[in-house]
Amino acid sequence: MGVGFSWRWFAEAAEYDILKPIEDQHTDRKSYGRVAPWFLFTRGLRIPPGVSRPREEPGRAGWRIAAMEAGAPNLYQFTRMKKLRRRASFFNNSNSGDVDQMETVSLDGLNLDIDAVVAVARGGARVELDPEAIRRVKAAEEFVARLVREERVVYGITTGFGKFSEVVISREEVTHLQRNLILSHATGVGPALPEDTVRAVMLLRANALARGHSGIRLVTLERLLEMINRRVHPLVPAKGSVGASGDLAPLAHIALVLIGEGEAFYQGEWLTGGEAMRRAGLEPVVLEAKEGLALINGTQVMAGIGALAVHDAAMLLKAADIAGAMSLEALKGTMTAFAMAIQKVRPHPGQQAVSANFHLLTRGSEIIESHKNCPKVQDAYSLRCIPQVHGASRDALDYVREVIITEMNSVTDNPLIFLGEDWPVADTDGPDAGGGPINPDLGGAVVSGGNFHGQPVAIAMDFLGIALSEIASIAERRVERMLNPQLSGLPAFLAEKGGLNSGLMISQYTAAALVSENKVLASPASVDSIPTSANQEDHVSMGTIAARKAAEILDNVRNVLAIELLCASQGLDFQKPLLPGEGTGKAYEVIRAGVPHLENDRVIYSDINKVYRLIADEVLVSEVEKAVGKLV
Repeated sequence: MGVGFSWRWFAEAAEYDILKPIEDQHTDRKSYGRVAPWFLFTRGLRIPPGVSRPREEPGRAGWRIAAMEAGAPNLYQFTRMKKLRRRASFFNNSNSGDVDQMETVSLDGLNLDIDAVVAVARGGARVELDPEAIRRVKAAEEFVARLVREERVVYGITTGFGKFSEVVISREEVTHLQRNLILSHATGVGPALPEDTVRAVMLLRANALARGHSGIRLVTLERLLEMINRRVHPLVPAKGSVGASGDLAPLAHIALVLIGEGEAFYQGEWLTGGEAMRRAGLEPVVLEAKEGLALINGTQVMAGIGALAVHDAAMLLKAADIAGAMSLEALKGTMTAFAMAIQKVRPHPGQQAVSANFHLLTRGSEIIESHKNCPKVQDAYSLRCIPQVHGASRDALDYVREVIITEMNSVTDNPLIFLGEDWPVADTDGPDAGGGPINPDLGGAVVSGGNFHGQPVAIAMDFLGIALSEIASIAERRVERMLNPQLSGLPAFLAEKGGLNSGLMISQYTAAALVSENKVLASPASVDSIPTSANQEDHVSMGTIAARKAAEILDNVRNVLAIELLCASQGLDFQKPLLPGEGTGKAYEVIRAGVPHLENDRVIYSDINKVYRLIADEVLVSEVEKAVGKLV
């Protein structure tokens, strides 16, 4: 999780009119540019003196700011600018009909995809339950109710948890047990997860519960969905999960608000959980048997971060191909290494996809055509091996995507409830043998397993972090090559008047620093394990740490690619009057629309930020694809 304050948000907020005047009801003043404590919290900073904690009383002057999700730039992409005005309008008028007109995602526990997650997490799509999911949830709810009425001894329903699994809880204390579970497990610390991540986590938890194997009541599940739809966003500290038994601590912070405790954000205000629910017109729930465990025992935090990271990484890899192609032209590299015949004799899918993209991007390039017959035999690896390096990262992403999609549609809590034929009687020792229902007279079973263990996601997230780190690593080498006159044939540091001007010299320092940081972040979290719960939980995944690291690496890569795109655009200026290809030319045009040619030294960080936004907002990829067609 990135910490440290970034002023980039303020520049963007001012440009897009996101900071709204705040009416102070007690002094009749208006003030601009106040920053909600939430933003300070997301960056790991202490709340400054004089900033109040959440308050219950409605109508008091509060911290009001639109588009809260635009924070945490060191971890996640900035909210797409084209959506900020709409979201600002939504926050300022929560009773408007905008949300009703948005896309609706139906949850059945089986078919959720990453596009739907993004639609809910970032696009404000509504969520509802599939009718078949409602039937399954009701059946499991009744099964749990019978177990309690008949005072059956079943782990997680009428017993304690973890090391206390042998302690039997009376029927009268079942409700108290569930509440205590949520209160005691909400131990998260550190900066808060961004709003889009919290929405993704809530969505994924609801999807898992919709399978009907968790024993949650329908009313509780529907209340969770209403929190999403009415934009009640619990404050969820990012740190505190070891990734087994699932993401207990961060999920408990979501459940706190569901029961009227904890803290949440609603309409731009930081409130207590009870007040946020009240203002949204939602009644907190009183948890019944099994519900506390069903809400917090799962891998949805690591999977939610992972789902958004997979989406962002797919866009990032396209941007990497665009940046690489522009650098190839700026350095007058050859397209020979991108010949499809070379890729076919080593047919990794990602490698072939990258080569296909380069042919699209450089189509019609006068620069490439101008040196087809030059005496240069081959380019440096950072150019010649782009298909192999970028392609390997693409193949890694494909694997990670499959893991995340599987996890998003899995039941990951414990114990699990199986009704009817879902839990076969064990007549044999075959793979479908279930051991027989624990409660045969009830027609179902409550079974303890290990689906909460986050190892599949942990390894995948570590893999994603490593794969993305390599994209920045090879991009930085291309930056150095463009800035070094001994390697590029271009002016030193791409400066018009070297000596008087430093040009883009120090941008490579920043790229190098980010690449080095990524090397530290890419060290796998999944190889570590510290036992918990008195050694009952003696192996854990650290999957949420892996997911957070991967997301931070992703953001670092965006900045490195922004620097490469700046350098490549400057390099292409020195190739005039020769023109770049159709795709690279469009990318150059998009960049130059906001960042002019560097003739004399100026502040460079704002140029980096502008190109960063073109990547994060998906503008660069979108405009290039309009020009040349869909990139692979």
